[in-house]
Amino acid sequence: MSEIKNVDYGLEKIFEGAKDFLPLLGTDYIEFYVGNAKQAAYYYKSAFGFQSYAYKGLETGCRESASYVLKQDKIRIVLTTPLNSKSSINDHIVKHGDGVKVIALWVEDATKSWKETTSRGAKSYMKPTIEKDQYGEVVRSGIYTYGETVHIFVERKNYKGVFLPGFEKWDSDFNPEPTGLKFIDHMVGNVGWNEMNMWVKFYEDVMGFVNFLSFDDKQITTEYSALMSKVMSNGNGRIKFPINEPAEGKKKSQIEEYLDFYEGPGAQHIAVATDDIITTVAKLRERGVEFLSIPPEEYYEAVPLRLEEHNHELKEDIETLKGLGILIDADEEGYLLQIFTKPVEDRPTLFFEIIQRMGARGFGAGNFKALFESIEREQAKRGTL
Repeated sequence: MSEIKNVDYGLEKIFEGAKDFLPLLGTDYIEFYVGNAKQAAYYYKSAFGFQSYAYKGLETGCRESASYVLKQDKIRIVLTTPLNSKSSINDHIVKHGDGVKVIALWVEDATKSWKETTSRGAKSYMKPTIEKDQYGEVVRSGIYTYGETVHIFVERKNYKGVFLPGFEKWDSDFNPEPTGLKFIDHMVGNVGWNEMNMWVKFYEDVMGFVNFLSFDDKQITTEYSALMSKVMSNGNGRIKFPINEPAEGKKKSQIEEYLDFYEGPGAQHIAVATDDIITTVAKLRERGVEFLSIPPEEYYEAVPLRLEEHNHELKEDIETLKGLGILIDADEEGYLLQIFTKPVEDRPTLFFEIIQRMGARGFGAGNFKALFESIEREQAKRGTL
């Protein structure tokens, strides 16, 4: 089992007796700025099994942008595109390509959340704003984080509408079957050289998170590249944000490649949970989702050693996992299964992780070498290693 620094999964013990000044109820939605939201929505429905949920655009009276909301179980993604050349959304797309702009967090009190974070040094993105329609009201506020990524705090306890004021229910005849995606497990951000600790401190001081896992460049390394990562979590453990930065290596790391093509810090990948990763991944592959290359035979031969005392708990057939390219790792709490897509856009930036936790609360440290070697093979094809 891989060694991990600062392992302390008992977040409830860390916060025991301490006042959580920023209680977060969960991830509310993830908003992408994209060049063509209508076509992007078709992709996420067709490939990932998301369902039509809500819409805002010309037909609803919005003249500046169009937004399609997709839903699968507890996951909501918003795809937003500008409707004219003067929109500031264009600037984001021109610089970064399609990417995550908003990581929205569900809160009980959006005004208090904004006051607590801005008073601790956060730069305001949106002052507390009441949005109303016939279904009630939503209060939203927001702050900037790394790069141009923002957190929006969403208070919806007095709202009965489909999504947010200004949106209408989106009915569609085309709704492919879901693929078994349940909720957002974690989201990873890439930041620049020597910036990781600065953003760790931001999440600690401004948002009350704790750093409960750390990986250095001796743990996350291959023959050619390395990176460092620290995992931040809020008080109840519902929100987890690993933060990566590059480290020195013989060649260009995946983080450097991301920073070059995204042209700055941003969200690297979204990890979505499933209860049945074999079925989920099989469906995704059938629908054209591309995953990183399957690890070599030696990787699966070493699985019993990596699982150690959890070998008897493994319910899945290793040959089936190998056939799909699913990775396996364990920690003190149990084991996990995970797999990573290739970037979902032409720029080698954003990708998705599919994860099934069988007790484990880590992030697959034992898979790092196999994973990053697979990423490096893709980088070599792109000429960016």
